Parts: sequence; structure tokens; C-alpha cells
Amino acid sequence: MAAKIIKGTEVAKEIRQELKREVEELKSKHGVTPGLVTILVGEDPASVSYVTAKQRTAHDLGFYSVQDNQPADISEEALLDLIDKYNKDPKIHGILVQLPLPKHIDETRVLYAIDPKKDVDAFHPVNVGKLLIGEPDFLPCTPHGIWQLLIRSGAKIEGAEVVIVGRSNIVGKPMAAILMQKHPNANATVTVCHTKTKDLAFHTRRADILIVAAGRPKAITADMVKEGAVVIDVGVNRIGTTPEGKAILCGDVDFDAVKEKASMITPVPGGVGPMTITMLMYNTVKAAKLAAGIKD
Repeated sequence: MAAKIIKGTEVAKEIRQELKREVEELKSKHGVTPGLVTILVGEDPASVSYVTAKQRTAHDLGFYSVQDNQPADISEEALLDLIDKYNKDPKIHGILVQLPLPKHIDETRVLYAIDPKKDVDAFHPVNVGKLLIGEPDFLPCTPHGIWQLLIRSGAKIEGAEVVIVGRSNIVGKPMAAILMQKHPNANATVTVCHTKTKDLAFHTRRADILIVAAGRPKAITADMVKEGAVVIDVGVNRIGTTPEGKAILCGDVDFDAVKEKASMITPVPGGVGPMTITMLMYNTVKAAKLAAGIKD
């Protein structure tokens, strides 16, 4: 029997509706409006597209939102001064610097300059450390989105064998940290695989939940997946264009073959992708509540 398709587009819509209600309540009961600034350096088309989508979502949810466009030749010091300005601005609860930055700017220095209480991407080492010890203020957006997909689709996480393919700071490492915690929707046994893993298929075939962020199209084939596994495909790979010039995308999992073995699977596009911006908005609302001393 073919797998149930986990539709990230629908789950993201559900969470955004919850957030919209929460924002309305924050405004009416507490006089608090979540504030988000997105800082865009230069005019990279992909970055412009991402930032536009983030601003549109923030606006739709009723945020106070600021789009701050800076020229590609801005100096590193000027960018750090700009971040410092927003760190001190009480109307701003979330600061997002769109990556990548021009080569003359040290990305690490810029990300570390963001106040951890306004770091809604959760990339600052303070937030990474708090996640690891199980006391996070914010969870990184893509792993948090994946976690919500698992929870809301009814996947059994506690006690599950979870295999993550990929060890990036954005997905693999924080995903492992989330699922290994002593938490009702975690408590999994987590294996992290990567480019130096010997016999990758040995590990992936053991997985009750397989999360793939390998960065290679169709890297996971049906013979590498356990019957009845839950498969989360984080990859987005452009493998061609249609005659009309539209990009043809595929994931890191051979979707058509694997869906015949898995119990649940995310599609590409329309799986993990829509969740990332949604969880960024979730973190901004949480940052506003933390700043106002409002408990969940």
C-alpha cells in the first residue's frame, strides 16, 4: 500500500492560523505586536524571493515588519552597526539576516552579533547550546518544522530508531539534538550519517524514521528503506526545466519508488519547505512573548 503523503503546505497553513489567533490575542490582551526585521544585502534573486516570502507571511499574520535592503558593498562594520540598532529597538523581536552575504563580510561575525533573544533563526551559539542541554528559547526553523510534521502526522517518535542523513548545522545536528531530548515527542535513538559513513544503507534500513538532508538528488533508493518507515525528505534539487522554462525539482529520496515501501513520506516540493518560514514566524511570536514576560 502506498504511503500517506505528509503535506507540509497544509500543516504550515494550520500552524499559521494558530499563530494569527495568537497575534490577535497578544495585541488585544497585552498590547504587544510581534516585530520582525529582515536584512537583505545585495540583490541576489533567490535571496530577494526568500525575503519577500518572509515579509509577506509576517504581514499576513499581523506583525510589525521591516524590510531593510542594503547595498552589496556595505561594509562589515556598517552591517554590524545596523544589527546593533535593531538589537536595541524594542519594536523588533526577531532579526533575520538573509544568507549568503557578500564575500567581504564574515557571516559568522554577523550572526554572532544578533542578540540571542532576537535570533529567530536560532543560529547563535547561545541558542545552539541551550538546545543541546534541553532548555531552548528557540528551535532552528527547518528542524522544528520537521518535528511538527512528525508530531502532527501521528508518527511514533518515542523509542523510535531515527536515522538522519546529513550533519549540517542547519538541519542534521539540531535535528538530532531535538529528537534525543527527554521529551514526550522525542526520546528517540538517533544515528547521524554523513559522507564518511561506511555502508549507509545498513543504517538507513534500520530507521523507523528516516530524515534525509544529503544534498544529492534521489540519493535514497527503495532498497535502502525499511518497510513501513516514515521518510522525511529535506532536499530540494533542480534537475532540469520544463519546455516552459519552469524548474523541475526532486528531493534527496527517490519519491516514486520509496512511497511504495514507506508508511508516510514528504513530497518535494510541498513537504518540508513550507514549514521553514512558518517556524520562523513561530519563533518571532515566541520572542515577543519572552520580551514581554508572557508565559506560554
